[in-house]
Amino acid sequence: MSEIDLLLQGDRRAIARAITRVERGGAEAQALLAAIYPHSGRAYVVGVTGAPGTGKSTLVTQLAQAYRAQGKTVGIVAVDPTSPFTGGAILGDRVRMQALSGDPGIFIRSMATRGNLGGLAWATRDAVTILDAAGFELIIVETVGAGQSEVDIAQAAHTTLVVTVPGLGDDIQTVKAGILEIADIFVVNKADLPHAEQVVAQLRTMLNLNPNPDSWRPPIVKTIALTGEGITELTEAIQQHRTHLEETGEKQRRERARMEKEVLDILRNTLLAKALDGVAGEYVHELVDRVAARELDPYTAAQRLMQR
Repeated sequence: MSEIDLLLQGDRRAIARAITRVERGGAEAQALLAAIYPHSGRAYVVGVTGAPGTGKSTLVTQLAQAYRAQGKTVGIVAVDPTSPFTGGAILGDRVRMQALSGDPGIFIRSMATRGNLGGLAWATRDAVTILDAAGFELIIVETVGAGQSEVDIAQAAHTTLVVTVPGLGDDIQTVKAGILEIADIFVVNKADLPHAEQVVAQLRTMLNLNPNPDSWRPPIVKTIALTGEGITELTEAIQQHRTHLEETGEKQRRERARMEKEVLDILRNTLLAKALDGVAGEYVHELVDRVAARELDPYTAAQRLMQR
């Protein structure tokens, strides 16, 4: 039986090898994705983002267990910070998700951001495609938790959860500068802490300022991930958003927008690689040095690279 057939049947080792292959990139990875792509498109993708310390990993663990109780298979892609020494994911296989180990209906993979400012590894969406083709019904993508820069998650998920907690100082800081706009559901975790209701009230005030009141209004769900309180309400809110997307046609629109961005991203990287092919690294460093010395502007430097 071929490696592709094993993957499509949900073989865990084949899935792990396939994700490793797409992390490395190259022609083999492209051939793999081309073979499995027609078998994808069935999974529902939930993104989880928010500031560090909001309990995202614990929340994801509880969500996965809730969906397993419903009989659904769950794939988890946890995007971690990159080790400056090895280039790998610092948190490895997510020690905080050990409660899920041993469940054949759950697959967890940690991936390094590798410097991606959006909080998502370049290969994350390819990993989602692999898990999708392998038959996982629900895929959860948890991002690194860098805060306001993580709007990329909205491009990869059908439903995006923005997690916040009381006591972060400026309670609303975690949902500024784009994060508010990408949230389909707000989760106020650690709701047993003081000032949880204040955070809920602030979120409601911000939502009331939404310039498009006829669109989906993100619900605010209070949870205590350590005990599982509020997880049932959260899964119900996710289902309501999924129903909304399917009934309004928004799901298809988002899918198309995601595909367009993916194609253009790949095109940009391919064109950049071709533009730099055959250009000596010394010449690039020389131009950068001249830009740093203000002898040359960045646009002229880029044009000279293209001419070269």
